[in-house]
Amino acid sequence: MIKLVDGLIAPLQYPFMVRGLLAAVMVGIVCAVVGTYVVLRGMAFFGDALAHSILPGVAVGYLLGGGARGPLFWWALGTAVLASLGIGAISKKTKIREDTATGVIFAGAFALGIALISTTRSYTVDLTHFLFGDVLGVASADLTRIVVFGGIALLAVAVFYKEFLVLAFDPVFATTLRLPARFFESLLLVLIAVTIVVALQTVGVALMVAMLVTPAATAYLLTRRMLPMMMLAAVIAAASGVVGLYLSYYTGVASGAAIVLTCTAGFGVVWGIQTVRRRT
Repeated sequence: MIKLVDGLIAPLQYPFMVRGLLAAVMVGIVCAVVGTYVVLRGMAFFGDALAHSILPGVAVGYLLGGGARGPLFWWALGTAVLASLGIGAISKKTKIREDTATGVIFAGAFALGIALISTTRSYTVDLTHFLFGDVLGVASADLTRIVVFGGIALLAVAVFYKEFLVLAFDPVFATTLRLPARFFESLLLVLIAVTIVVALQTVGVALMVAMLVTPAATAYLLTRRMLPMMMLAAVIAAASGVVGLYLSYYTGVASGAAIVLTCTAGFGVVWGIQTVRRRT
């Protein structure tokens, strides 16, 4: 018991570990809450594509800012918002389906990002943490941005909870109620974009969709009520962040991968238990 307590306390003597834990918990909560809508509306591909579509913004921010984290965040945020609204505009104003519009924007933006990144020789070292996450490299300024923009996303979900709820389960009824459906559709896309950028440093572009989808999908297996699903997903995501970070610390596995694998393991356990119960 004493060894267990010592094992839990030992990493906390390092400031980078404390900041990493705080970032993992906050990012997990934001991703889980917004990810609930992603799961309910079948937007997993959109989330994955949007995460990859911010690569041009990351590249431009890196080239103009000399690798500083601040410019990278703002350029990534601007690119994510533009990409999300662009996908929405193409799918609404043309005969092209949303998944097709997502694929077009995703492929073009990702290719542009690769082209821009390849113009600098040191990109393989400096930008790797944006592809695979670097939660242990979170600085105080990064934490501040996570709190501010994550808080804005959560506040928007709280304020427009009923509107998002109607759109998620019955878009036709939303039209009957004369809700400005297009506005809320665009707002949801922007919230997903903000969430992705907030979580960028924690799990990276490559693993981002897991934080949006897996905790919410696990909660969906346990409850079908919206608010409990959100709360349960937030607990699962925050716990996965803490457990994954400790696993990363003691095993040497990449932090982002450890967090995502912990999320996936939780989903596997819940799914396995429910499968066994159905058969018995």
